[in-house]
Amino acid sequence: MALVLDVQQKPGPVDDDVEEVKEEEEEEEESPIEQVRLTVGTGDDPTLPVWTFRMWFLGLFSCALMSFLNQFSSYREEPLVITQISVQVASLPVGHFLARVLPTTQFRLPGFGDRRFSLNPGPFNVKEHVLISIFANAGCAFGNGTTYAVGVVNIIKAFYKRNISFLASWMLIITTQVLGYGWAGLLRKYVVEPAHMWWPGTLVQVSLFRALHEKDDGPTPAANHSDGGRRLSRAKFFLVVFFCSFIWYVVPGYLFNTLTSVSWVCWAFSSSVTAQQLGSGLHGLGLGAFTLDWSTVISYLSSPLVSPFFAIANTFAGYLLILYVVIPAAYWGLNLYDARNFPIFSSHLYTAYGQRYDIPAIVNNMFELDIPAYEKQGRIHLSIVFAFAYGFGFATIASTLTHVAFFYGKEIWERFRAATAYKGKPDVHTRLMRRYEVIPGWWFFSLLVVTIAVALILCTVLRDQVQLPWWGLIFACAMAFVFTLPISIIAATTNQTPGLNIITEYVMGVILPGRPIANVCFKVYGYMSMTQAISFLSDFKLGHYMKIPPKSMFLVQFVGTILAGTINLAVAVWMLDSVKNICQDDLLPPNSPWTCPNDRVFFDASIIWGLVGPKRIFGSEGTYRAINWFFLGGAVGPFLVWLLHKTFPAQQWIPLINLPVLLGATASMPPATAVNYNAWVVVGTVFNFFVFKYRKRWWQRYNYVLSAALEAGVAFMAVLLYFSVGMENKTINWWGTNSKSTDHCDLANCPTAKGIHVDGCPLS
Repeated sequence: MALVLDVQQKPGPVDDDVEEVKEEEEEEEESPIEQVRLTVGTGDDPTLPVWTFRMWFLGLFSCALMSFLNQFSSYREEPLVITQISVQVASLPVGHFLARVLPTTQFRLPGFGDRRFSLNPGPFNVKEHVLISIFANAGCAFGNGTTYAVGVVNIIKAFYKRNISFLASWMLIITTQVLGYGWAGLLRKYVVEPAHMWWPGTLVQVSLFRALHEKDDGPTPAANHSDGGRRLSRAKFFLVVFFCSFIWYVVPGYLFNTLTSVSWVCWAFSSSVTAQQLGSGLHGLGLGAFTLDWSTVISYLSSPLVSPFFAIANTFAGYLLILYVVIPAAYWGLNLYDARNFPIFSSHLYTAYGQRYDIPAIVNNMFELDIPAYEKQGRIHLSIVFAFAYGFGFATIASTLTHVAFFYGKEIWERFRAATAYKGKPDVHTRLMRRYEVIPGWWFFSLLVVTIAVALILCTVLRDQVQLPWWGLIFACAMAFVFTLPISIIAATTNQTPGLNIITEYVMGVILPGRPIANVCFKVYGYMSMTQAISFLSDFKLGHYMKIPPKSMFLVQFVGTILAGTINLAVAVWMLDSVKNICQDDLLPPNSPWTCPNDRVFFDASIIWGLVGPKRIFGSEGTYRAINWFFLGGAVGPFLVWLLHKTFPAQQWIPLINLPVLLGATASMPPATAVNYNAWVVVGTVFNFFVFKYRKRWWQRYNYVLSAALEAGVAFMAVLLYFSVGMENKTINWWGTNSKSTDHCDLANCPTAKGIHVDGCPLS
């Protein structure tokens, strides 16, 4: 039985002064953040059951299914990411169904004395729902919905053509995930409990939970609805959209692949390389390209139905500036780094003469750089989009730190001091959470010690498989520990999360060049454990707002993390062994979707930062040494904006210039493509500007449900197509499916410089 705290005051005389004092006390208990006051409820029912059969069944099933679908989809040319919101919406009708059909009979279990249990303790409640959602998301915190460390296994087996044992792979994946959980546990009292650490991103989840658990109103005035006074419940709306999405996806997913990216410019100028570079949605700048495939809309940028319009507008502004001003000027105007010797948009690596770089030829038997072979092939070259992706990545990291320092520094420092000193009265949410037993600190310390010990075994006993020395692991843990707290504070107050992936790659590449797997393992332990920690802290805050017992949160997150990581690895091994030439786009059949765009970028990063090393590419003698100036430009930019704001304080538009957002707009390119951005911006603008502004009640009721149903329908059809026709290699060969590049822009992959000849491309 749950403990119920019900403190009642004795009746007595109440005068105006007493009422005034009570009102002041209630005001003081409210959250100091307006958005939290408007979104998060201030009530709690501690008697609601959370450790129910329904929660465990749906939580484990959702976690397993989400992990399978996301890992399976991650190898596709247009990956489909099933988000936490899909689980939120899809699990609701199932939870209500189980509450109706499960038996209510009570029974005893050995070892629990007279305590009685039931498979059905009552109506499906919001706390069960929150735990199911967190369960499903525990191991899928990275942007593409999979465990990041699986990328190490993918590049070893698919690109380097080497082997790594299942045990070593599993130890690597689980330790990186759980290590982040350990950091989160130690820091939760600084960035979860304080009211000023409000984690803006969690408010979307809170608002959706509240919307889903509100009772449908039933009949409504016919004047307000064209359906005669009735409207679909959210559950029925979900099923209708899910069925339509499920049926439609067979068209772009199998029958008519060209609908993934419709590039009419390429059709109009079928023999022009430049026109196809401009028009290709997958391998060019995407002018006029569009898609009728929902998986393309959400592949790399999440669902546009969930992103607020101001974020869409900022991203679009940066996308236009970078892709349609900077890139054309650098490629056709200045020909920077001999850019016209290579395709304009590609994540592949090239020789100076525009040919694909033969990576296996420069890897020796010790899995290190073969220097004579490297010198024979010459320096590695990048497409202009790929090169500038690193440059703007440098600028984004630097600008995020300086932007937060100048515009939020004082506020963050004051909030941190208040949090660490426990100044001020706790808000209503912290007060309500004190009803529940806290997680002992030794749980997290023990978890950290065990995890680091297992990781040390991996880096000593099994070092031949991961290359990372023991001191590299300690260094990575130190970097993660140092950066997790300040970046958590930034994320908790500004919703911006600077990434450490480029920094960790750069540092390890300088310290230990020529070791590609050591480099990516260092990145995984240093960068990903911090990212996981922030994701877990965000989940802790969601539980804080929804009044979930902390120990239940701990157990659900831990079990979900282990289960998801194990399933991700099992699916990866299965796919790598069952799909012939997976990830090798030049060896795959023309219509094969298994091109592994995320792993291609991960592999190229291991070459650039690990095998060859940053000194040979970005160092004083490197081809791309000038790219380092992006660090300085990114750091100085926010200071200039801040100076402009101080000089002209009356101009309200100046603080809206958010350089981290603008410079990081194309951070997903590659592997994200122009058609992804085009579709994402259009759909997001339609629903989160026009529909939100002119049909707000519809948006409030159905917007998130629509997003979840579209994602779920596509995901289930994608799996069905793979098992029914994909495994048997049954394809349809006609104009709508017979192009290697899908969007019929084959020439977009060609160079435009004179004297450079590539097979399949016309001479310039």
